[in-house]
Amino acid sequence: MRNRWQADFVAQDAVEALIYQARCVGEEPALVLWGGGNNSAKTTELDFDGTPVQAMRIKGSGGNMLAMQRRDYPAVRLAPLWALFEREAMSDEEMVRYVRHTLLDPDAPRPSIETLLHAFIPAPAVLHTHADAILMLTNTRGREATVRACFGDEVLVVPYLRPGFQLSKLVGAAVRANPDARGLVLMNHGLVTWGETPKEAYDRHIELVTEAEAFVAQRVFPAAGLPSTAASAAQRRALAVRIAPILRGLLSREQRVVLRFDDSEDVLAFMARPDAAALLQVGAATPDHMLHTKRAALWAPLPLDEPLDDEAIRARLRAHIDAYEAECRRRFAQHYDSALLSADAAAQVSNLPRVIFVPGVGMWTSGRDMRAATIAADIAHHTIAIMQAAEALGGYASLSDAEAFHAEYWPLELYKLTLAPPERELARRVALVTGAGHGIGKAIALRLAAEGAHVVVTDIDEAAARAVAEQIVQQHGMGRALALRLDVTDEASVDAAFEQAVLAYGGLDIVVSNAGIARAAAIVDLSLEDWQRSLAVNATGHFLVSRAALRLMRRQGIGGSLVFNATKNVTAPGKEFGAYSAAKAAEAQLCRIVAIEGGEHGIRANMVNPDAVFSTQLWSPELRRQRAQAQGIPEDQIEDYYAKRNLLRVRVSAEDVAEAVFWLASDRSAKTTGAMIPVDGGVREAFPR
Repeated sequence: MRNRWQADFVAQDAVEALIYQARCVGEEPALVLWGGGNNSAKTTELDFDGTPVQAMRIKGSGGNMLAMQRRDYPAVRLAPLWALFEREAMSDEEMVRYVRHTLLDPDAPRPSIETLLHAFIPAPAVLHTHADAILMLTNTRGREATVRACFGDEVLVVPYLRPGFQLSKLVGAAVRANPDARGLVLMNHGLVTWGETPKEAYDRHIELVTEAEAFVAQRVFPAAGLPSTAASAAQRRALAVRIAPILRGLLSREQRVVLRFDDSEDVLAFMARPDAAALLQVGAATPDHMLHTKRAALWAPLPLDEPLDDEAIRARLRAHIDAYEAECRRRFAQHYDSALLSADAAAQVSNLPRVIFVPGVGMWTSGRDMRAATIAADIAHHTIAIMQAAEALGGYASLSDAEAFHAEYWPLELYKLTLAPPERELARRVALVTGAGHGIGKAIALRLAAEGAHVVVTDIDEAAARAVAEQIVQQHGMGRALALRLDVTDEASVDAAFEQAVLAYGGLDIVVSNAGIARAAAIVDLSLEDWQRSLAVNATGHFLVSRAALRLMRRQGIGGSLVFNATKNVTAPGKEFGAYSAAKAAEAQLCRIVAIEGGEHGIRANMVNPDAVFSTQLWSPELRRQRAQAQGIPEDQIEDYYAKRNLLRVRVSAEDVAEAVFWLASDRSAKTTGAMIPVDGGVREAFPR
């Protein structure tokens, strides 16, 4: 294990040292993942009246080690916490209330659920992680014997208890009775080290983890010659494209989810093990992971050597998921105690799986967004490594069924769910927008992303699409956008883009068919090439996109929304706009047919009719000149001319069109389909009729 502490780093105070220690830990996934781990330092702080007081800065509940800041380390008074060491018992609720009252700043984040554990250890600095190498030792059937074989008596061992008062007392008593111990192993829960400074606690941590890694490496060898049941990469991807929308639909029975597909080498190697299914049912490597992955993954084999149509895949996956849910309900009925867990808290835990293995194909993880699905995937990768090492060291073991239940439904852990910001209106939705690199398409992509959607940004100009996707990710977070090159006139390009969207997110909920071109010319001057090009982009392109969308959404089985960007010219064609107007009229009629054919599947189709949106590539300098000439006005007056001709005397922007698209894409228009919404300021001759 690499020691990342730079020799030239000098902390200005204890909090700065804690932040640096957290960054060093967070940069190593084999130590902590996504919010795991805790660190603290005992300090002297000024109380509200300016009086110096002994205090402890500790990581706030749910904080991410890799991104900790000063505000994420609330300060608690130590004297009232030390006084608790003499008590015999304390409930979780009492502990949380008590610790809250010790905060120097009442508005600070809730301190870690391990606050007492850190306070009861006398050393100034304490560090706790869930290091993979340590979990490989503790998650064996031998447990303590395995740990002793690695560390001898230099490291203390405390049996598994859920974090809380009793565990804190056990740890505090053990450390106080053995002040020279190098560290302490919490069964199924990681490693604790301490020191005079955060650096000393960190250095000891790295030393012990390195020793554990060496111990494991000497005794665990990669399994050789396991027969692989995986198909080729191309076959796996083709199967994943078929499976993912069906799986996403089945997992969205409570709320829609985003799916992440993974067929990396370690996943395929694990699935090839004859005991893989059994190992997955043993349970999680540590209770901290259950918030993201649940106790166990779903093993969902499909008979890949048989011809399977969509309904056969659906039936088999449904059976696997139903059995998983039934087992969750059985466990809940067996272990639920209303005195320990309220019905409201229990309702926060879904019975649907978060990690799904389909042998021979790959692994899917689900979440409210791509960040959540990625967290589950990262934990799954580390878990299968821990499982295989522990199995080789004497047999993988986890918590008992009862312990796992109470860890998964523990109210103090479920509290972290309340720290997530409220979901936006299009949260959990995935949208694909064509022609989204510029103009109206870009505005639509940004608007949908602002409302919580994951957006597949497509454009024939791939660089422009990539720039929009990068902007969305920068503004809204990891995985929130994907950029793809898409030529709507090319059937293969359309199908490939939809397949990549499925592999990236599991499916689509919204498709905005926006890409278009315009070429002004009188019929007598219009070339066949320009006529056919307009039909290809403005009519056939919408057909290819809507066909792919319908096929995908029908397989998902959870409905969907298609929005077509048509034009005012559908109802009021313009002089010298014959090719554009005729092709767009075909698009409008196509939208109505999609509404008719999609209705029984819960798939809606609507269109917007914008006019004179000059911020788009459609209005090229050449087109501006041509339209100015057609209207008999100077070119520099073209925008004013179009604004004055509408009833509201306004200019129409790309953002105005995006707002209408958002309404049609969202559940605000859940009972609207086949509609035409003008966004033109009121062009009387273009009124829908």
